[in-house]
Amino acid sequence: MRIYKLSVLLLILGLSVGCRSTKTLTSSAVIEKGMTAKQIIRETTKQEVRFKTLQAKVRIDYTEGSTGNGTTVTLRMEKDKAIWMSAPLGVARVMITQDSVKFYDKLNNQYFNGDFSLLTRLLGTDIDFEKIQNILLGEPIFDLKADTYVTAANDESYVLHPKDQRALFELFFLINPGFFKLDSQQLYQPLEKRMLQIDYKKYQEVSKQIFPENIRIIAVEKNDEIIIDLDFKSIQLNGEIRFPFNIPSGYKEIELE
Repeated sequence: MRIYKLSVLLLILGLSVGCRSTKTLTSSAVIEKGMTAKQIIRETTKQEVRFKTLQAKVRIDYTEGSTGNGTTVTLRMEKDKAIWMSAPLGVARVMITQDSVKFYDKLNNQYFNGDFSLLTRLLGTDIDFEKIQNILLGEPIFDLKADTYVTAANDESYVLHPKDQRALFELFFLINPGFFKLDSQQLYQPLEKRMLQIDYKKYQEVSKQIFPENIRIIAVEKNDEIIIDLDFKSIQLNGEIRFPFNIPSGYKEIELE
């Protein structure tokens, strides 16, 4: 699969969440050597964010090789149901629901209308709306309570990985010892020479909950690398929001096979 396909998909995902910074969190906590995997998972579960709707601005900077670009977009999200994004002047929009991924681009008169099957093939595991949402909210892509995890030595984060790593990929979660949100989650496919790493550089407190403030997504396929930086601003929680989305007639469909 060409790296272009990965870049398009990650760009879609990278436009999918934002948060207003009310208080940047810092942590001077140290690793407690006696913490078990079950205790770490229990504390991490307590920090899951809870809201109904979210509206925000998010700055996206995208780099592939020596080229890059950036923009600020409007984001609206109904938790567990829909993620909507609009670029300035509505020149491009993205709509992600439980069963579909759609976007259109007025500059190039083109659109995409599909599901999660391509992303599933790319990562070698079932990907759905919930997993995408969790990545962007600083929560594990897999349910930590659905498998047996063990800890690994690290000086700055608690490291969890499945007791029995999966055949197609290796999975690691690095968890902050201060407020028990992810510092990083990493998925490796050695045979395919692929790596997806999501680093949570900063967190912020919003309405007494902890949201990402800065995320860096790094995707590597063989010798190609893509980096997406997300900075989250101007959040409003639990207000009334709309998701206007209508693919203009006459646009050419983008096919990513």
